Amino acid sequence: MRVHVTDAQPGDRLQSDTYNDNGVPVLTKGTTLRHDDIRKLLMHNVEYIDIEAGASKSVHSFAPDEPAAPDSLAHIVPLFTDAIDGVEAMFLSASASGQFNSHRVDELFAPIVDELAQQKDVVSMLLLLGQGDEYTYNHSLEVGVLSYYLAIWLGYSQEEAYAAGRAGYLHDIGKCMVPAHILNKPAKLTEEEFREVKKHTQYGYDLIRNSTSDEIAATVALQHHERENGTGYPHGLFKEEIHPFARITAVADVYSAMTSNRVYQSRQELLAVLRELHTMSFGHLDPVATQTFIRHMLPNFIKKKVLLTNGQTGTIILNNPVDYFRPLIKMDDGRFIDLAKERDLAIEEVYI
Repeated sequence: MRVHVTDAQPGDRLQSDTYNDNGVPVLTKGTTLRHDDIRKLLMHNVEYIDIEAGASKSVHSFAPDEPAAPDSLAHIVPLFTDAIDGVEAMFLSASASGQFNSHRVDELFAPIVDELAQQKDVVSMLLLLGQGDEYTYNHSLEVGVLSYYLAIWLGYSQEEAYAAGRAGYLHDIGKCMVPAHILNKPAKLTEEEFREVKKHTQYGYDLIRNSTSDEIAATVALQHHERENGTGYPHGLFKEEIHPFARITAVADVYSAMTSNRVYQSRQELLAVLRELHTMSFGHLDPVATQTFIRHMLPNFIKKKVLLTNGQTGTIILNNPVDYFRPLIKMDDGRFIDLAKERDLAIEEVYI
C-alpha cells in the first residue's frame, strides 16, 4: 500500500527498501517505523513509501517483537516497558498529590538491575532504550541504567551502585511540576521559562523527600545539574561540594540527553557524544567519572553496524588508537575505511 510519508504512523512496516532521490538507501524493507524513522524519511525528502496493509500497530515504549533487538536482550524489553510506564505513573501521581509510591520504584528498578549485572553490551541496551517515543520517561530509565553501570565501573559495591542507579532513575521527577508547554516548547526558552525549568531540581528534591527516606536520591535530584567549575545550578557548587552520585548522574544525564531526540534537538551520534563528554571532563563534568564512562563504553561499539555520512554502511572492527572516536570500519563491500584518516567522512548512525 503506497502512502505519503506524512500519513505514515509508528508501527507501519515498510513493504520495500526506501531510497532518496540520489539513490541513497534510507530504510530497508521490513522496518517497523518509529517516530525517528518518519523524521528521517522527511529529512531525506522521501515523499511516498510502500507499507504493508494492516501492519500498523500502537507503539508506546517498545514493540516487544522489534526485530532489531538481539536475542540476548529480548527478555529485558518487558522490564524496560514496565519501568518507563512506571515513571509516567509516578510523574502523574507526584504532579497531582506531591508524592509518589516509593515501593513502586524498587518494584520496577530492582528487576532491571538484576538483568544489568548479566549484560555487558551497554550500547545495544542504549539503542534499544532509544526506540521509545516519550523522551522524559525513557530518559529517566536510561539515566538510571547508566548511573548503575558507571558506579560499578568506578568500583562501588553492588548495593551502592543500586542506590546510584535508583537515584538516576528518579533524578528528573521534579519535571512533573514544570508546565508542559515549557517542557515541550520546540523553540528556544525565554529567560523566565529557563528559570522555571531549572526549578525542577528543587521540585525533585522536595518530592523525593516527601515520598521516601532516600536522602541520596533527593540530593542527586537537587545537584545533577551542578558542574565542577561552579557554573551549574541551583547553587553553583564546586567539585567536592557535589555528591559523588550526583556527579555520576550528571555524566549519565548529559550522555542520554545528547543521544536522544528532544522536541528542540535531534539526537547526536553516539561516538560523537563521547567525544563531547571528553571535552566536558575538563572543568564541567567529574573527570574520573567521565573518563571511566568513555573507557568502558568504547569497546561496546566493536561489531556494531554503522551508517556513514556518504550513505554507505559497514561494521566497526577496531577502536583507533590514534583517535578513539573515529574507528576503523569494514564496509559492506569489503573495503576498509579508517575514519581517523578519512576526515571528510563520519558516522551518522549506529545500529544494534
